[in-house]
Amino acid sequence: MVMTIAVSVLTIVEILIFLVLKPSLTVRGKSISFYWIIALGGAISLLALGCIDFETALEGLTRDTSVNPLKLLVIFFGMTFLSVFLDEMNLFEYLASFAVRHAKSTQKSLFLMLYLMVSLLTAVTSNDVVILTFTPFILHFAKKVRINPMPYLIAEFVAANTLSMTLIIGNPTNIYLATGIGIDFFGYLKVMILPSILCSVGAYFILRALFHKQLREALHVVQDSVSLGDKFMLIVGVAHLVIAIVALSICSYIGIEMYLAVAVIVGSLVLITLVYSLIKKKGLSLYVRVLKRLPYALVPFVLSMFIIVLSLNLCGVTKIIADLFSKGDSIFVYGLASFFSANVFNNIPMSVLFSDILSISNLVGKDLYGALFASVIGSNIGAYLSPVGALAGIMWLSILKKNGHPLSFIHFMKYGVIISIPIMILALLTLHVSILFI
Repeated sequence: MVMTIAVSVLTIVEILIFLVLKPSLTVRGKSISFYWIIALGGAISLLALGCIDFETALEGLTRDTSVNPLKLLVIFFGMTFLSVFLDEMNLFEYLASFAVRHAKSTQKSLFLMLYLMVSLLTAVTSNDVVILTFTPFILHFAKKVRINPMPYLIAEFVAANTLSMTLIIGNPTNIYLATGIGIDFFGYLKVMILPSILCSVGAYFILRALFHKQLREALHVVQDSVSLGDKFMLIVGVAHLVIAIVALSICSYIGIEMYLAVAVIVGSLVLITLVYSLIKKKGLSLYVRVLKRLPYALVPFVLSMFIIVLSLNLCGVTKIIADLFSKGDSIFVYGLASFFSANVFNNIPMSVLFSDILSISNLVGKDLYGALFASVIGSNIGAYLSPVGALAGIMWLSILKKNGHPLSFIHFMKYGVIISIPIMILALLTLHVSILFI
């Protein structure tokens, strides 16, 4: 047990240090992230030291359950592929430009339009994709009209990580936690719709109050002309996204696993658009661009953290934590613990750990559901307490730095504390009400 705890804690501390001090290193013009290398090193160390044997690790990674990490990665990468494909068709930039054109020449109107746009897109796609695609647009627009981009950047990040709670597919942490105890698409939505909407509204008014001085400044709207990509491919892409959302919502009712549905839908999109591209002699550059943008580092990171958590489970640490969490109100205990834990070792490994804690806890009925959904809330809202809370935060800060708008760890946390703590409390209080209707 001592060796397992020592290696696991050391790995988590090293990841935290590198995420704060040096999240990536540029080699020959390419950015190389450290976090997944450290996680992989930790997993290999546990295997080499005999804290967990290879057969047990492989069995855990491939077990025929809904929390199989390989299945969850298929869902995440499939939905990310769909979103990036649509972004390559300029859909997101076109929608953002639409919001700007209807801003009525005031920053307050623009702020609201972009907040709503990011929120709605996040609810049906993925928070990571929306953050990474809208950030360059906001920086470009702010530079063109000579306004401070920070209110819009913070609002974008907060909106994306608040509305990502709405659907089970909004964040990989949602999928991992919810499917761990058999929550289906509509069972999830029924509970999370109220906290998501109220928290989104609450966050908006906090942001408005926080940036009220900057938003008073005049806005001179520049009519940027953004053209959509190939209309046939765009229509096919949107249709497949809609089909994917519908399919994921009914998978549990028709006996098909979500990862299979996503794999078939993405395969269909690729097949149809590939045949069209070959007929039109468009080449394969589109697919190359999409594939280059996928977050491959997430694969070794998730699998490595899964092995670390599995090791902690085998040596009894997870059981000790579960017993400790059994005291007090399950919603507030799990909610606050997940919220702060996400900012110690990131929301993905936190979700892997909390899924195991929930599976061996003594909680049943509404107490179990309350703890589960509180952990989901913590994994999403915890993303904007500090940059460590989510991988999207690290990537987001990297984009800002490259574009001449660096945001320090302390500056990020200044906004994070002001916004995330009251929203977290509001979410947990609202969850108490939602759980009553299960």
